[in-house]
Amino acid sequence: MNATTLHGAWRQAGIALLALLCLLAAWPAARAHEARPCYLEIKETAPGRYDLLWRTPVLAGMRLPVLLKLPDSVKNLQEPQVHELADSLLERRSIDAGPQGLAGRRIEFPGLQFTITDVLVRVQKLDGTTVQSIVRPSQAWLDIPAAQTGWQVAFTYGVEGIRHILFGADHLLFVLGLLLIVQSRWMLLKTVTAFTVAHSITLAMATLGYAEVPALPLNAAIALSILFLGPEVVRAWRGESSFTIRHPWVVAFAFGLLHGFGFATALTSAGLPRSDLPLALLSFNVGVEVGQLGFVALVLALVQSFRVLRIHWPRWVQLLPGYTVGVLGALWTFQRVGLLIAALR
Repeated sequence: MNATTLHGAWRQAGIALLALLCLLAAWPAARAHEARPCYLEIKETAPGRYDLLWRTPVLAGMRLPVLLKLPDSVKNLQEPQVHELADSLLERRSIDAGPQGLAGRRIEFPGLQFTITDVLVRVQKLDGTTVQSIVRPSQAWLDIPAAQTGWQVAFTYGVEGIRHILFGADHLLFVLGLLLIVQSRWMLLKTVTAFTVAHSITLAMATLGYAEVPALPLNAAIALSILFLGPEVVRAWRGESSFTIRHPWVVAFAFGLLHGFGFATALTSAGLPRSDLPLALLSFNVGVEVGQLGFVALVLALVQSFRVLRIHWPRWVQLLPGYTVGVLGALWTFQRVGLLIAALR
């Protein structure tokens, strides 16, 4: 397939994918990766007695409106202690759940159903075994299970990684922008690989605590990476050239480092114990890769189907994906820079 034919096929696929991404951008859940998760840690200290740590994120000075509701029979052994941190509110308390403990009992999170975030729950039992779960807005409660295997934990975080990439409209739009400027299948492989390697590096660094980027500047930089690709897509489709068009894998690697920090927010902001991070990191990264490859496979399937069907769009429709990538990138950049400036005042 020559470059002209490939670009024509990319245009066709880009139009279809653009419609999907615009819907995601308009849907609140599409920005789920920007909403840092809540975190609940329950540690059994004696039969039926537990220490609780409840963390709710603060975004733009406002606490996420999610509450913690324990079973009615649970009693506080001491008054909850609340600490205000820069990015969250931290509540600690000790409780008595009775001789049966919390196994098989339900914990609710009122208000979660009205948000676009999740709650990571970790339960450590007296014998040292742990149970980890993710509570989503569609089911704002959790029945504490009696036991959990390592495979179940890996599956939980793997699914979270898939959701994180597939409902992250800005990450998907960046990947689509990269795909729209590649000129061959070999370049496509290099570009996707470079993006994968880059975001895997910074995802690991941020999750393991070796590097950190504040959320607001990071989100603004991710939006800027999308804005950067918009003109490059249009330039490629006009038959022009640039460093990005000739070497898209370099740009994919450079901006992939930023996007990796964005992926890491789902784990780093939760405050997971360091002993849980390796398995959570590995499973989450595998989930992100599965979701990303699924998206690329969808684009390739659309490319092939439009080549077979020989559908021809008007010129302005063919240019629409490139311009929209730039417009949405600009919109998100202005929006996120505005949040950053407001936070600095």
